[in-house]
Parts: sequence; C-alpha cells; structure tokens
Amino acid sequence: MQFDKNAVIGFVLLALMFLGFFYFTRQGQMEAEKKQRHIQDSLALLQPKVDTNVARADSLKLDSLNRIQSAGQFPAAAVGTEKQTVVENEVMKIVFSNKGAQPRLVELKNFKSIDSQEVKLVEGDFSKISYAINTSANRSAQVADLYFEGGDLVKAADGSQTITYSLHDSSGQTITHSFTVHPNNYMIDWNIQMDGADRLLTQNSLNLIWQDEARQHEMDIATEKRETQVGFWTDNDYDYFTLARTSDKKFEKPLQWLSVKQKFFNTTLIAKNNFNSGEINCTSHPDSTHIITRATANLRILLPAGSKAIIPMQIYYGPNDYKILSSYNLGMQNLINLGQGIYAFVKYINKWIVMQVFDFFKKFIDSYGLVIALLTIFIRLFTSPLVYTSYLSGAKMKALRPELEILKAKLKDDQQAYAMEQMKLFRTAGVNPLGGCIPALLQIPIFFSLYSFFNSTIALRGQSFLWAKDLSSYDSIFHFGFSIPFYGNHVSLFTLLATATSFIISLYSMSQTPDQNNPMLKYMPYIFPFLLLGIFNNLPSALTWYYTVSNVITLVLQYVIQNYIIDHDKILAQFEANKKKPKTKSKWQERLEQMQETQKKLQDTKARKPGK
Repeated sequence: MQFDKNAVIGFVLLALMFLGFFYFTRQGQMEAEKKQRHIQDSLALLQPKVDTNVARADSLKLDSLNRIQSAGQFPAAAVGTEKQTVVENEVMKIVFSNKGAQPRLVELKNFKSIDSQEVKLVEGDFSKISYAINTSANRSAQVADLYFEGGDLVKAADGSQTITYSLHDSSGQTITHSFTVHPNNYMIDWNIQMDGADRLLTQNSLNLIWQDEARQHEMDIATEKRETQVGFWTDNDYDYFTLARTSDKKFEKPLQWLSVKQKFFNTTLIAKNNFNSGEINCTSHPDSTHIITRATANLRILLPAGSKAIIPMQIYYGPNDYKILSSYNLGMQNLINLGQGIYAFVKYINKWIVMQVFDFFKKFIDSYGLVIALLTIFIRLFTSPLVYTSYLSGAKMKALRPELEILKAKLKDDQQAYAMEQMKLFRTAGVNPLGGCIPALLQIPIFFSLYSFFNSTIALRGQSFLWAKDLSSYDSIFHFGFSIPFYGNHVSLFTLLATATSFIISLYSMSQTPDQNNPMLKYMPYIFPFLLLGIFNNLPSALTWYYTVSNVITLVLQYVIQNYIIDHDKILAQFEANKKKPKTKSKWQERLEQMQETQKKLQDTKARKPGK
C-alpha cells in the first residue's frame, strides 16, 4: 500500500512539474511575441506612409512595362482593349475574346445548373488556353496575355460560323487562330496557323497550357466529385483516373485527346495529329467554393521543321450523351461510366440490353418514371425462368418442413447427424437447398449495371416523377439540417419503400424455408433490408424507384406462383415416389457424406475422452 501511495504522489508531482514547465514557457513566448510586435509597430511608424492608389497605379504601370518588354517584336499586342464576340448555335453560346484569341465563356442552352442558370463550362479567369512564343532574342510571352487583331465573324452556306484572330510583327511573323462553330453541334474546330514557326517556337515544339475549372452543377456535390474523372485516349484505347485530393498524370506516349469529365458534362481538348507527350495536375477544393476541381495540363506538339505550320485541333464543350459522343468516332463515349474497374463487365449489359430497352420505351412514353417501371418489368421477365426455378425449390422446401421437424425432434442436439439426414432428405426430394439464392445472386450484376446506368444517364437529369424532383439524384422529403453517420442529412422516400418491400420479402422467404440453426443465417434476412437505408439513401431516385418496383413484382410473383401455379400436392406425391426409388449418389455427395461421417467420428472420440 505504501508503494502505491508513493507512486501516486510521484505521478502528481511529475504532472505539476510538466504543467509548470509549459506554463512558464508559454509566458516567456508571449512576452517575446509582445516585444516583437512592439518593435514592428515602431518600425512601421518610421516608414513613410504610402498612398494605396498611387501604389496600385505604379504596379499597373510596372506590369504594363513588363508586358511590353515581353512582347518584344509584338509591342502592339502587349497593351490593348479586350473585345468580345458572341457566337451562338442551337445548343450553345460562346463568347470569344481577342485577348488570347480564345473562348472566354461557354454556355449550354439546354441544361440548367444548380443556380437555375445555363450550365457554364468556361467561365472566369482560371479557364484558358495558352502557349509560349518567342517574341525576340531571349524574350518570350504567353499568347493568352496578348491582344490579337480581327475577330470578324464569317457565316458559311451550311450554317457554320468562323471567327478568326491574327497576330503580326514587323518581320512578317504571323499567328492565326481560327474557330468554326457548326450548327446544332457541341464540337468546335480550332486551327492554329503560324508563319515563322521556326522562330516563334523553340525546337519546333508547341507547349500548350490548358487550364480548366470544373464547377458544381448538380445538387449533391459529394457525388459529383466522386464521378469526376480525367479521361484520355492513347495507344488507340481509352483510359482514365479518378480525382483524389491532388491527382497527377504524365503521358509519355502520343495522346489524341484529353478530357475533364464531370458527372454529366465534359470539356475535351483534341489534337487531330496527336499530342506527343504531356502531363496534367488536378487540385480539389472545399465544397463551399462550389469548385469540383481545377485542372492544369501541359501538352507538347512537335511540328515538322519549317517556317509554316498548321496545328488542327478541336474542343468539345457539352453533355455526356452516349449517342452524341459516339457520333464523333473518337472513342469519347467511353467517358460515360457504364461500368469501370472490377465492374467493367456490366458495361456490356448496359450497352446491349439496358440502354436498348430504355431507349425503346423512351420513344413512346414521356414519363421517365414509367419508362423505368417498364424497364424493370422487362428485366424481371427476362430473368423469370431462373426465378421460377428458385420459387419451385422454395415450394419443395416448404413441403419438407414436417419431415425436417421430425428429424430435429429425433436427433435433438446432434447437429452433425441432423445435417447429414437433412442432406439425404433433400436429395430424395430432389431439392436444391441453394436454389433460393439464385434471385439474390442474379440481382448483383443487374444492380451494378443499373447503378452505373442511372448514375451516368443524362436523359434522367432534371426529370421529375411523383415527389422526386430529379431522377438522377436522390429524392428527399425531409432534410435534417445535420448529417447522421451512415445515413445522411435527408430522408429518401423511395429508399424507405425499397427497404420496406425488401423486409416483407425477407419475412415471406423465411416463412417458406426450414428453421435455421445458425443464428447468423437466421437473422441476416431481417438485418439486410435495414442496411439498405444507409446504402440507398444517397443513390439516384431512379435506382431506388427501380428497386421498389422490382420488389413489388417479386412479392406478386411469389404469391401467385406459390398459391396458383405450383401444385403442392403433386410435390408431396413426387416426394413419396422418390422415397421408393433406388438411391443414387453423385461423387460430390459421396465425398460430402464421407467428410460428415469423419467429422462425426472425431466429435464422438473427443466426447468419450476423460474430463469431457
């Protein structure tokens, strides 16, 4: 006891010593900081006061002088007035600027953002395209900082519109940017033409800098960030990477196009003669900024030797629409996530079944909620042969319940013997005890394919059904104002319906199967439906609506098949007839029974040992 008392006193003294050390150390730091602030304030009083307006004017003047010096033989392009030209077609509006000779604003006319304004894929100072040119000996400038001449708009007979900007110096060097906007098209043709490329570029290399700011356009920014990727086409194949907090990627091989792809929109830069190499860096930002990511790409194009050069490129500003992207024959439809990673196999289910059926019903029905319901019915009909087999197996299991109850009463606590006799009984009746698992296993690839499909189908964006305002996002009937772990900050009614119908299916299925001795198997069917609350609550309402309809169909099918299609008396008669037939065993059944016999002997041996 004395030792314990001394130990406690020692710990208390030691703690007091630490507290005293930190206290006096902090006091010394505070005194030092106070003296430092006093010295800085005194020095500040000695400094002459500077007029902020004068300082700003001096800064602008210095910046202007630096730009003029950098412009070298292009002094007129260094300082100018920005002039903007609006070009529109049926699907988008582009504002071109003579500063940098590039788009300054791109709006999509047919899509609204979360602020009810048109979706803007280019907006603000960050988004721009530039490259360095040699303006004189040992001097260079970025074209994004230079003011081009021209900006005249020419309309062609086919309805296309072309705007051209040019840059000249006294020695005859010329740079021309030409943009062509086609009718009812999201793709812009962009040609760079140079006269004097051997002097304007170092080692005939065009080092293109592409900056793209992807802003929030969907209600759920967390899902939008998760769905945002960088996609690219290299080696005649598609590849991508998802965005972490900071994502970097180097491209050592020729690259045909590079895309910043959000959930439903993308901006893609295409080089018709390929980028030779490059890299991209993406940074994430807090949700409060409404910025999904800022991407900066450095892309290199090596030009043939010579003074004249033409660099043909294209820029896509538009939706992730499968048919539109496929029409360009560039592989850009792969940007749409119909199945990626370990779930890549489901993209074939989506391409050849789900999309085809969905588009077929969409031609005749305006309500996307009804289209999804019909899609659900089609899928259930398509899988009905396998489902019927599982229901038949369930009916046989139900017919065997009296026999199993007799076995349980006879063998009591001998679980090993009960399992052996149960297998013999199943074999006699021709019952597959795993037959009821088929519907659950069948749901797995279907669920993953529809999860990808409903998450990426832009046709569902903004489409309402019943209380759901947007089938591409979760439906919410109540917001908490705070987030509940594993559940979220809202109540999704479709999720509640999907959970309730799943629970009813579990109750019905358990009533058709023999009692389980394993507590996990016994209670899991009741637990699983409630796990759906957390899993489904943030999923698109199109998916939870599908799941609800599918569950209702399951309940109806189970009731009809069990009560009106399957003949229980015939099953019992067949069971009695099977009892009289000679028993044949498969090799697998023989091995299983041998294993069970061996385990039973080991248990009996252990039970006979002394002390047991």
